[in-house]
Amino acid sequence: MRSTGEEESLKLIRRYVTPDRRYLKLGGGLLRRSGRDRTTFMKKLGKAAGEISPHELGMLLDGGWRERKTATWLIAVAGRTEFRERLGELLLASTGPYAGQAYCVALATFGTSADADLLVAYLDRYLRRPDLYYDQTAALGALLLLDAKLGAERAARFLAPGGLWHQWIDGPPAKDRDTPDSYREFIGQLCAFADESAKHCPAGGRGVPPHRR
Repeated sequence: MRSTGEEESLKLIRRYVTPDRRYLKLGGGLLRRSGRDRTTFMKKLGKAAGEISPHELGMLLDGGWRERKTATWLIAVAGRTEFRERLGELLLASTGPYAGQAYCVALATFGTSADADLLVAYLDRYLRRPDLYYDQTAALGALLLLDAKLGAERAARFLAPGGLWHQWIDGPPAKDRDTPDSYREFIGQLCAFADESAKHCPAGGRGVPPHRR
């Protein structure tokens, strides 16, 4: 017999994570959507982001990568900055696959120096590990995006000749060699999708800041 907590988790997964295989579609595939399909997905995502409670989001963040990835996108769309530190901890821990890009997108949508600091902490740790191909490109793209927004240069030391970015990209195993600006553009497009979806959050949705309605 399942416990009450397990039953609640399953209900949340059925309501927010698995409909139309949402957890698989959140990410780069969003940018290939167009027309009515894009609008419909945005409306459903915005509605879900406005309806889910902080407690329910916390439960999803305690789950597997599917739950964490979906919850993080709902957090990004609704602008729930109270989850900033939690997302930063999950990003830095990197205990599982597939959700790291979502953490970077959420921090980039929050758009503050505090979010940039979390990305810097991640890059300081994982650019020193060329053997690990985790979410370094997404984190760099998000940091460059925040640098442009905030008029800062936090990414500069990573990108300097001989800096940690070059040590990571040049180290084994072989890695994709797209330009840092291409990663910034990619994360920027995902953030734009989140911002557009935010327009569909129900008025008065729980936890939705006024500037995102």
